[in-house]
Amino acid sequence: MPTRPEYLQLEAGDDPAVVRDRLAFMRGRRVLLVWPESGAALNRKLDLVLVQREAARLSIRLGIVTHDAEVARNANELNISVFETIGESERKRWKRPRANIFADRARKPDEEPSAGELMPVASRVRSDALLPARTRPLIQVATLLLIVAVIAAATYVIMPSATVSIVPAQERLQVQTPIVADPDPAVTTVDIDAGMIPALIVQVPLEDSATIPTTGTREVEDRRAAGAVVFINQTDNPLDIPAGTIVATSAGTPIMFQTTDTVLLGGGIGLQAEAPVEALPEYAGSLGNVDTGLINTVTGDLADRISVRNISPTTGGEDRILRTVTEADQDRLIFTLRQQMQARACDEMTARVTATQLVLCDTVRIIEERSDLTQFSAQPGDVADDLSLSMRLVVEATAIEQLNGQQIALARLSAQIPRGRTLLPETLEYDPSGVAIDNEGRVGFVMTASGIVTAQINTETLRDHLAGRSLDDAQTYLMTELDLQPDTAPQISVSPAWLPHLPLLPMRINVRVGTTAP
Repeated sequence: MPTRPEYLQLEAGDDPAVVRDRLAFMRGRRVLLVWPESGAALNRKLDLVLVQREAARLSIRLGIVTHDAEVARNANELNISVFETIGESERKRWKRPRANIFADRARKPDEEPSAGELMPVASRVRSDALLPARTRPLIQVATLLLIVAVIAAATYVIMPSATVSIVPAQERLQVQTPIVADPDPAVTTVDIDAGMIPALIVQVPLEDSATIPTTGTREVEDRRAAGAVVFINQTDNPLDIPAGTIVATSAGTPIMFQTTDTVLLGGGIGLQAEAPVEALPEYAGSLGNVDTGLINTVTGDLADRISVRNISPTTGGEDRILRTVTEADQDRLIFTLRQQMQARACDEMTARVTATQLVLCDTVRIIEERSDLTQFSAQPGDVADDLSLSMRLVVEATAIEQLNGQQIALARLSAQIPRGRTLLPETLEYDPSGVAIDNEGRVGFVMTASGIVTAQINTETLRDHLAGRSLDDAQTYLMTELDLQPDTAPQISVSPAWLPHLPLLPMRINVRVGTTAP
């Protein structure tokens, strides 16, 4: 492998003497002269000749890195390697230096050319100077006009550009393909013609619980309301108010209460005594809960000698209908929990298969349900507001490789694509439905495939046909020769805007193909 070259960076204005002095320290090596990015150095061929001779004397192999075309040409004539970059000098071969740079006296010509022999060359050099003075301006003007004409023609051909926007005809195709997924281990390949694909069975054990409100009822004895009333003496005599004295409300339907203790009411008008009361059995329940002041009537022999008021509400009346468990509650809870566990099973199975596999959730089925592990929190007839159930199941379902079913559906869809149209892969959609299981465990379902097909347009050929056409002619060509979306029109814009036709060069026409959502 050749040794890495020494780099000698030249500065603008360096002459051969400076470079030769710097080469003196690099004897016997490969040296890469790097030209400055700006300014000139060793720009005469004679300068390179002097440097090359010094390098040969020091056994140095020269290379040059420069972008100066004049320097590169001189170096190539002297058989010196020229590179555009330092990296290129490390990859490419270097030219071998010429064996003989110095000419000895023996190789010099015997006689120098005479003046007469050099005259034809000298006459050609002076030929421009011999032209008449009045002819030179005309030639210069003609040359200038020719240059301007060439530039104008090149500008007219090269500079114009155009953008053509079109929307090819599009439509959405849809096919429904019946497919059978067979879990038989012998079925391992996809049969596109028969619509048959292999399937696999996925099983998961589940344990879950659920709670529902009970719907049965049982009536029990209602609780009677109780409270206290104040009796007021309307006479001057003391009165004995026995237990069981009946008092009642007077508004609406009377609600009757009875005292539960005997009370002695002192003699004197306006004297008071308090007595506990309880609603009669026929007024049991919430009916006996009455507000303050509603008990105001005394019945029986004491009615004309005393009055009564309740200074606080009566409370404690309760309608007692208890909720109980029924067999229907148990059946409903079992059904609810099974549905809940089957729905959960699909998520559990999906987490266990690969990303490319699809669990057909409609095939989820219970294959094991242990009655000894099915436990209700209460039995029919038991008093309870809620009923709970815990259950353990083993469920299974059929899974397929999605690509297998999609492959069959895509084949059916591709057969429906009209001639001259192509399917846009990014618009493909698949949807399995209508799952059914036969007696042998094979799963039949329908794979619906849909996608957008669009007219095929060769933009390269279209550019060739549009080049140089007038705007109206191009518009007519696009409308009549291409299969475009009916509710769209081609859009053409040119630059510069005053240009009456499309560019002459097809490469200057940009064709944009749009899409719509049919």
